[in-house]
Amino acid sequence: MDYKKSSAPASTVTRDVRKLEAPIGNVYETICIISRRANQISTEMKEELDSKLEEFATKTDTLEEVYENVEQIEISKMYERFPKPSSIAVQEYVDGKIYYRMTEDKKD
Repeated sequence: MDYKKSSAPASTVTRDVRKLEAPIGNVYETICIISRRANQISTEMKEELDSKLEEFATKTDTLEEVYENVEQIEISKMYERFPKPSSIAVQEYVDGKIYYRMTEDKKD
């Protein structure tokens, strides 16, 4: 999923809980599914940001070598403008783009 092209809102949106839980029938399982997807998205975003910022990392830290890097600041600001991973996950869930399966507990 390319979160850069996500239609998720960047600000807070009030959702109807009954509509969110309708496909599964349990609000807690719905939240669990959405939260697991949000964790996946967050991890992907962090790994990508870290890889982009790694080229700006200095191997030695001295006071003389500390300076502002405009490109590094712009990359960080770009990632701050993206919607939050939880908003992206909720939007994916509403759009039906999340695959999940329910496993049944086997009782003997």
